[in-house]
Order: sequence, then structure tokens, then C-alpha cells
Amino acid sequence: MNSFILCFLIMNSYLGTTCYQTSNSTNAQKLYDFHNWRVTYNKTYTTEKNLTVYYRNWLYNRDYINTYNQQENEFKLGINQFADADFKQLRQQSYYNRRLAERKFLEPKECELGSDLPLSVDWRTHGVVTPVKNQGECGSCWAFSATGSMEGQHARKTGKLISFSESQIVDCDTKDAGCGGGWMDGAFRYVISNNGIEPEKNYPYVPQFEICSANKTENVATFSNYHDVKGGENGLMKAVATVGPISVAIDASQSDFHFYQSGVYYNPDCSTTILDHGVLVVGYGTTVNGTDYWLVKNSWGETWGNKGYIWMSRNKNNNCGIATQPSYPVV
Repeated sequence: MNSFILCFLIMNSYLGTTCYQTSNSTNAQKLYDFHNWRVTYNKTYTTEKNLTVYYRNWLYNRDYINTYNQQENEFKLGINQFADADFKQLRQQSYYNRRLAERKFLEPKECELGSDLPLSVDWRTHGVVTPVKNQGECGSCWAFSATGSMEGQHARKTGKLISFSESQIVDCDTKDAGCGGGWMDGAFRYVISNNGIEPEKNYPYVPQFEICSANKTENVATFSNYHDVKGGENGLMKAVATVGPISVAIDASQSDFHFYQSGVYYNPDCSTTILDHGVLVVGYGTTVNGTDYWLVKNSWGETWGNKGYIWMSRNKNNNCGIATQPSYPVV
């Protein structure tokens, strides 16, 4: 059997060329695909051992994605920046919201749904949703969820859409844990007590905790209060329809969530009370096939999901806890 030798330049903390010897062209193609994926997502590893471990993870996840997509499911998966992750060690990863996951939430009680609500809503078409952002390797999803709701409320009130500073919240909110996690109500409380928040352009995002450098004279928006949304999915629907983009906490611990690409996401193994990720509901609707969904903005960049968004199941017993702890600020 012929043997193939592939040599790739390893873009790590050291310079060098690594050669892989393979026994067939199939393995050679896998290595070539892995290399291209690393270049696309700018992945660097500090040692040859780490490189080997992450390559094995990548192979496992790629096979999992391909197998899943061959089945008849409501949604599809795709290779993205998480393809080298070991999801058995999810809680050790830097973007995990530990502080939020430590809380035990209660199952919400459904309220009555009024008949005067629109069948679908998409706040992106009203100029109150900023472009998709990327939290990077920092458990700051809570800050992104909070700024998303604040941006929406401020834009609805003033007619001006301004991107607010997540790093200001991460660095300066001493009641939460920065890149270690937090929750959206805590972010709202910080901004209220600080008499406002600065724009992103003045306090740009850095995916790590730094010394607080907030300057109150640079604040561009203030908020007087915040509200937790009650009433389960019906209550959340009312809030999205009448208030605007709403911050929510969800269980995003399943590997298929991380690889989501398109369709309406549903996972019966999701928890409705143990939540570990903050996102933003910017709308809702129903597909042509009759599947109800929530339109959700994530903070994992535009290369994740459907250009940074995910359609999550609606009216399926509060799947992944999307209606367990919604909240929004008051201008």
C-alpha cells in the first residue's frame, strides 16, 4: 500500500513544519481538510500533543455531524469553530457561563395568550438589532444578551441604534464574574447603578477580564429599571411582540446546539431549569411546515449557525428553558 506524507506549517508559538505520514489517500484528505479548517478559524495549538488531541476531536465531531445530517431531522448541523472541542469537558471551556449554570431556576407557569398578538415578529426589520457579535473565548454571553436588549429598548425609545459596550459590563460589574459568567439581570442592575453605559466604539470589546476603565461622561444611554418576564412561552411571546428584543437564558450544553446550522432546533434532553447561556430573542414565527420557532441572536459570530442566529423550538414545553428567565431593561 502506498504511503502519503503531508507537511503543514504549524502556526503556533513556535515555527516549524509538521509532517504526517498516512497509509492511504482517505487519511490524507482528512488531514488536508483539518488543516484548511484550522486556517479558516485561525486555530493554534501549543504542542504536538495538543494538536493530536484536537485533531481526534475534530474527526469525531465531523463524523457525528455527517451521521446526524443523514437522518431526517428538523435541523441541520455544520462544521464550525467548535469542531475541535471535547464536549465531555464543556464545563471546563473558557466560554462556559459557570455563574449562570450554578443557579437553579424554577419551571415557569404558563399564562393565557391573548388573541391580538401578531403571528410573527422580527425586530431586525425595525432597525433595533445590532449586527451579530462574537464573545470569543470568554464566558461573557450574559453581557451580550443584556446589551442586545438594552440596544433594542434604547433604539425603540430614541430612534437611534447604538452598539453598547459588553467589556464595560464584564470589567466593571463586580457582582457578576466577568469571563467566568453572570446573568442578564445583574448586567441591568450594574448599568442602572452606573447611571448608564458607554458605546462599543469608546469601550471596545476584548474577550478577557481587564481593569474597569469606565467613564461616566461617555455614557450614551441610561435605564431606570428592568423586568423579569413571567408566564412561560405565552408570556415571552407577549413581551417579544410588545416590548422588543428580550434577554433569555437557555441550556446550550448539548453538542448539537454548538454545531447548529439551519432549521428549527429541538432537543428533548435540554434542561428547562439548569441554564448556562445568555442569548437574545428578537422575534418568533412559524415555518411553512407548521413548526413554531423563536428567532434567537447568539454571540458566537456570524460563522456560527444561520449567520449567527438560531431558530429554536416554540410551544414545545419550554424546550431548553428559553422562557424560564426572560428579562428586559426599562429606559
